[in-house]
Amino acid sequence: MKNITTWSQVPRFDSEEEEAEFWKDARIDSRLMNQALLRADNRESTTITLRFDPRMLARIKRVARSRYLNYQSMIKQWLSERLEKEIG
Repeated sequence: MKNITTWSQVPRFDSEEEEAEFWKDARIDSRLMNQALLRADNRESTTITLRFDPRMLARIKRVARSRYLNYQSMIKQWLSERLEKEIG
């Protein structure tokens, strides 16, 4: 398995199939992922509070850890993807 330590190691893809083939044998180093997540975001955002069942939150955190993501960022990504499906 190829460990991606810099973004320059990720090529431009001509198709989703090509991208899928690349990621089959590659993974992003956790340090690189953390750097991407810790970058300051200049966009405005609003803080909200959501209540989760503790078991559900534990499952969400487990999934996020397995993907080397912050669980809150992963939830925002999921919401964004679902919103695009609903609107699109």
